[in-house]
Amino acid sequence: MKIKLDENLPVSLTLILSSLQHDVHTVAEENLSGSSDREVWEAAQRDARFLITQDLDFSDLRRFAPGTHCGILLVDSVRRIAGASSGGFGRYSSRRKLVAGLSVS
Repeated sequence: MKIKLDENLPVSLTLILSSLQHDVHTVAEENLSGSSDREVWEAAQRDARFLITQDLDFSDLRRFAPGTHCGILLVDSVRRIAGASSGGFGRYSSRRKLVAGLSVS
């Protein structure tokens, strides 16, 4: 899966997701740190990437309607992820999460 990690998530998550065979880009890698939500969103869409963020601005279903993009995962707690091993993240990500209004497993 092609993923973009927002700047409000730990860079260590990149290693975890990459070890699970995901193609991960970070906002920092793309020199988008400090950019507006719109710029981050446009970059994610341009590259057809699933966005993982803690930014609640991305929870607005009027702006980010399900089925109109590659996906958004709003993470509620970085602490639950930051120290996780690959197995730990797998268990975390297998719980039901809100993705732009869609429940996913």
